[in-house]
Amino acid sequence: MRETTTFVVFLPPAMAKEIERAMKAEHRKRSEPVREELSVYMSADLMPTEVLTPVEARTYRRGMAAYRRGDSITLREYLDGMDRRPRRSRKKRRRTP
Repeated sequence: MRETTTFVVFLPPAMAKEIERAMKAEHRKRSEPVREELSVYMSADLMPTEVLTPVEARTYRRGMAAYRRGDSITLREYLDGMDRRPRRSRKKRRRTP
């Protein structure tokens, strides 16, 4: 009895060329990279594992709306702001005449 099953898959020419390139570079059969990718795809957890609470969903929607409005900063801007310590106010000196 056969331990494998044959499938016919139609691919766009660019994708077929990529598979051919990988096959030659890695000295493997054509089916091996395809089989590995299918294995990764099948093992991926494609369904969400957690359901947002109503408060989390509302907060997420508000955050995305703020982002679309442009009410956001880049990570670099945030990190640059974290590098600076707030200035401490100094005591005023009294002038002596």
